[in-house]
Amino acid sequence: MPTATDLKPANVEGIVSQLTEAVHEHRLHPGAKLREDEICEIFGVSRTIVRQALRVMEFEGLLTIEKNRGAFVSKPTLKEAREVFQARALLEPSTARAAAERANANDIKRLERHIEDEHAALDRDEAGLALKLSGDFHLELARMADQQTIEQFLRQLISRSSLVIALYWRRRNALCESNAHHALVDAVRNADGDNAQELMKGHLLDIFSQLDLKERAEGMTSLREALRQ
Repeated sequence: MPTATDLKPANVEGIVSQLTEAVHEHRLHPGAKLREDEICEIFGVSRTIVRQALRVMEFEGLLTIEKNRGAFVSKPTLKEAREVFQARALLEPSTARAAAERANANDIKRLERHIEDEHAALDRDEAGLALKLSGDFHLELARMADQQTIEQFLRQLISRSSLVIALYWRRRNALCESNAHHALVDAVRNADGDNAQELMKGHLLDIFSQLDLKERAEGMTSLREALRQ
């Protein structure tokens, strides 16, 4: 667990990294307000640095900054939730195919480690961390596919997916199931692009089908608790 000293990187990148991790791991929920003065106190930096960090997170789609109200963790609407998964369904199957056609032995080992880490997080009941690791698995496939433009789009889409799942997941199975990832790794290992493409289509459909797309109130967590201070 980080100490108070660990939570004081005197730069924009460090603040963005730790706040983003808290969002992706569902320690900061959609709709949660991020107060500038509290962030300044926790990290020991000026308001100028904090505002720069918040603007970076807004650009990445993780925050919504409202005039005279402040910064809030983005809260995707039902329409946005559907659009995010529609976009992923358009991009990721072909990316999975390309990854299977390009992968080497080291790539496969990296994917296997991702799955092991997901299992370990789920065993510890750290569902938010497991979801983040699941997203990292998908990004790793995009990296292997050597499609840098698509990888950048997916990075934003997967960030939005994390918020969608935080808000609308119905049960633990809304996480990427380990069997689906194992099957994808097998397809990559066998250089079976056709199978990898079809598996990814089914995988994304399964995730979307397990979301409960109804409006609901967001949970409340203090920033200090979210940063595990």
